Amino acid sequence: MRLDKYLSQATGISRKEIHRIMHRGDVSLNGSEAHNPAVHIEPGVDEVCLNDEPIGAPGPRYLMLYKPEGYVSASDDPSHPTINSLVDLPRNDELHCCGRLDIDATGLILLTDDGKWSHRITSPRHKLAKRYRVETADPIDESAVQAFQDGLKLHGEHKLTKPAELHILAPREATVYLTEGRYHQVKRMFAALGNKVTALHREQIGSISLDPELAPGEYRFLTDEEIASIKP
Repeated sequence: MRLDKYLSQATGISRKEIHRIMHRGDVSLNGSEAHNPAVHIEPGVDEVCLNDEPIGAPGPRYLMLYKPEGYVSASDDPSHPTINSLVDLPRNDELHCCGRLDIDATGLILLTDDGKWSHRITSPRHKLAKRYRVETADPIDESAVQAFQDGLKLHGEHKLTKPAELHILAPREATVYLTEGRYHQVKRMFAALGNKVTALHREQIGSISLDPELAPGEYRFLTDEEIASIKP
């Protein structure tokens, strides 16, 4: 890996600024001043210091984002703004979301560049529950609670949905707990009962809840406890 790339990834400093820092003599490689940003190093073997402080190898990143309406859950899209465009970090295109939300949905998105960690969230065999707040066009009938528990046949599919929890909060408002993630699943489950979802907001994934301090479009890094809560 190039030295300037390594430093940029490890510190979040732009490569252009890294070049200035190296020109000042603030970077050392294996005990000697390093002025060539293109020199190749081996992370974990070569010792890199910035202002005499050792710089560790870049590690995986874990973030929560409050997805606003109108953004697609992707790193690149030709027609719409993406959730990755909201993240002002180096290599933000390398982050991927652990469970998408529809363009008109809002709420908790988890982002990482750790593929194994995200697989624990998205893999059906882990049965990780997600909690959604739902608003509907018509009142939600009490019979929907049992229907969600029994499983529903979605349009175009033959296999019933897995048991899900539905808690009615108001005539047109409810929370839904799912352990699977089929395409547009919450909307299609209500559609199977003749109702329409008018607003969808994800509040929780596993034990990780959307931080109430975050405004739509804002993000923060996950705590060590939150990261560890997604168990292998």
